[in-house]
Amino acid sequence: MGPILFRAPLLLVLPLALTLSRSQEPGPPTRVAHVDLERYAGLWHEIARIPNRFQKQCAWGVTAEYALRQDGRIDVINRCHKEDGKLDEAKGLARVEDKETNSLLKVSFFSILGWRPVWGDYWIIDLADDYGYAVVCSPDRKYGWILARSTELPADVLDGIYAHLREQGFDTELFEATPQEAPIPGA
Repeated sequence: MGPILFRAPLLLVLPLALTLSRSQEPGPPTRVAHVDLERYAGLWHEIARIPNRFQKQCAWGVTAEYALRQDGRIDVINRCHKEDGKLDEAKGLARVEDKETNSLLKVSFFSILGWRPVWGDYWIIDLADDYGYAVVCSPDRKYGWILARSTELPADVLDGIYAHLREQGFDTELFEATPQEAPIPGA
């Protein structure tokens, strides 16, 4: 009977410990309350990103351009310069998943004869009142981008963005600044 009494508390404590460890993990980031897609459309410059496999060729001058379509979807063109200076371009399509807020989209850059089997999460979690900057991520925090209408942001604005990212559970050390111009040879 002794071993059964000894095991019973462990059986009660183990689920509690697992619940507590899970509760310490941050939930998904909080998206912005509303995005005016007409104001969001246009050209954005990448200020920083969490490095990822599909942008490994991008050395500098990364942009994303969004254009609203008649069918309610969004054309996406991502451009960047490779180390050799050549322009790389990826054309994609976005669809709004949450029409109440417009802050949750799915984006696809892969098409087979018009069929798009792969869609990625695109959550807008920070957006300047004047649409001068935006922060976009995946809900698992594996991907993240800081975008701006200009090629740079004032230091105090960028500090505020990073503070917000930390509040949202991001490790801001993962973000790498995106060079805006070609590196100077020998520098």
